Amino acid sequence: MSSEPMLPAAAPSRRLRVAAIVGGVAAILIVAAGIATRAADNRQLRTWTDAQAVPSADVSTPLRATSGATLQLPGRLEAFSRAPQFARVSGYLKSWRVDIGAHVKAGELMAEIETPDLDQQLLQARGDLASAQANASLAESTAKRWQSMLASDSVSRQEVDERTADYTAKQALVQAAKANVDRLVATKGFARIVAPFDGVVTARETDVGALINAGSGSGPELFVVSDVNKLRVYVQVPQTYAPTIRPGATAQLSVPEYPGRSFPATVTALADSINAASGTTLVQLLVDNSAGKLLPGGFADVRFNLPVNQQALRVPASSLVFDQRGLRIATVGQDDRVTFKPVTIAHDFGETVEIGSGLTPEDRIINNPPDGLTDGDRVRVAVAGNNGAKPHA
Repeated sequence: MSSEPMLPAAAPSRRLRVAAIVGGVAAILIVAAGIATRAADNRQLRTWTDAQAVPSADVSTPLRATSGATLQLPGRLEAFSRAPQFARVSGYLKSWRVDIGAHVKAGELMAEIETPDLDQQLLQARGDLASAQANASLAESTAKRWQSMLASDSVSRQEVDERTADYTAKQALVQAAKANVDRLVATKGFARIVAPFDGVVTARETDVGALINAGSGSGPELFVVSDVNKLRVYVQVPQTYAPTIRPGATAQLSVPEYPGRSFPATVTALADSINAASGTTLVQLLVDNSAGKLLPGGFADVRFNLPVNQQALRVPASSLVFDQRGLRIATVGQDDRVTFKPVTIAHDFGETVEIGSGLTPEDRIINNPPDGLTDGDRVRVAVAGNNGAKPHA
């Protein structure tokens, strides 16, 4: 028998070897791709971790003021004129005609006082005046008779001079008695309590039959009359703001009884001195009250519109850092490195502050600087839309 070659059996074997080789190469490629991917993820993770180690900084630039700030201070309302009415004569209150809240005109009768003691003094004074006038009339007649007898040498010059001098003395007594009567008549006029000016009766501290003692401000007041058509407003302004508030400046005031409503007022006078205890100066304003809405003696919230300082720079109050080195602001240079600059504050407006010195308009300041930040530290300037999320591995 003759032998034949086995070609069909060798072909499948070769295909198997090729398939094995291809599979091995594919496996190697898959493994290599996985290793490369993991290495790339690790590098990305390290890059993100290093980036997160650099603190993020919210950066802004100082702003120039475009409108004046508002200074809000408490104040008190006072009547434009206030006159307590005291008794100038003693007696008993006969009657009163006006009560609290009554509107009175200048010279209007408000009350009358019975003055029995004063009435008797006036009667006595008039009697003394009549007696003095009678004595003066007799002295005048005597002086004239003695003067006529002097021509006939019936009397001496000395006696005539004595009678003339007696007449002159009696005339002086008449004038004194008349002045006493006029004084008591004028005092009697004070038994009528009248309004000193147009206004409102804001107090009545007496009643019919009450004993009235004459005084000059030391005794109890009978009535108080106030002119409330205009009111004075007194405000204690801190020394820092005193130079910016001058006569003629305007303000708005509000009172608790009218929420949401404001009343215009004008600065009329300043004390031009600082109270050493409070560090403030007294400012007086005037507000129209012809409608009678405002009440004297009440509290008012006064808002001043301060003038604009075009050169001043304003920054958020959160950017300030105060430590053992004083008041500073953290700024970021072009190389994203931190530099702390000492500053001074000109005015504090609450959420923002006006910087007096230490900054320029080109400075980039850090809002809410992180704790532990020092000069020379590198920061990552926050970019809108970047929330610092960790990349996925």
